[in-house]
Amino acid sequence: MDSTEGFIATVSNTLASELEPELKVPHHVAIIMDGNARWAMRNGASVSQGHRAGYENIARVTRLLAERGVKEITLFAFSTENWRRPQDEVNSLMDLAFEAIERGVQEFHANGVRLRHIGYERRLPNEMLCNIKAAEQLTRDNSTVSLNLAFDYGGRDEIVNAVRTILENGVHPEDVDEALIDRHLFTRGIPDPDIIIRTGGEFRISNFMIWQSAYSEFFSSSTLWPEFGESDIDEAIKAYSQRQRRFGRRPEQKR
Repeated sequence: MDSTEGFIATVSNTLASELEPELKVPHHVAIIMDGNARWAMRNGASVSQGHRAGYENIARVTRLLAERGVKEITLFAFSTENWRRPQDEVNSLMDLAFEAIERGVQEFHANGVRLRHIGYERRLPNEMLCNIKAAEQLTRDNSTVSLNLAFDYGGRDEIVNAVRTILENGVHPEDVDEALIDRHLFTRGIPDPDIIIRTGGEFRISNFMIWQSAYSEFFSSSTLWPEFGESDIDEAIKAYSQRQRRFGRRPEQKR
């Protein structure tokens, strides 16, 4: 059995032992990874060490979600507003992201993970962008789970960028609809998230997937991102399973 088969083979055993059989597993889980700095403060570490601990948790969470049957994961790694942070922190985040992609891409590829970047490219360091493109190319045919990294991403900017592109293309106002806007978003081709999880105990969406989250469920976990693990994931999935998603309809109506 190769590593990809082994990665997939754990699904049934994990679901049987960790989750109740009747639970509905979301297809797409999006996560606002919050709490790295607070984790560092609690553990007497530097902010940079906190961010490193956060990046090191990405592979583990990806594996755990895939084991439970999740097929699409989107992680909010760096927002358009994060450029306003102290320059040394921004530089550290860039270095960590570059290192994480360079070190982790082969493991992700071996486990059937498809990597994709969503967000702006123009402000990313050229070497980092080249690594991202290479990772996307290498993993493009993988199908175990898709991992979308939202880096230099902002929900409002994404919508503004889509509208500008549509106007530049000379589209008539009467031809603008939701499907057209969808096709001009960074997330084109990616289904909307079923649930958005925010770690660190906050309840804000923080400019993340504003358009896509219109009917997403929201779950706030008090666990800081570097410590977010198996029990937290199962708690979120259980909460999602107990929600009744109506999409504007009455409970008795079928979607």
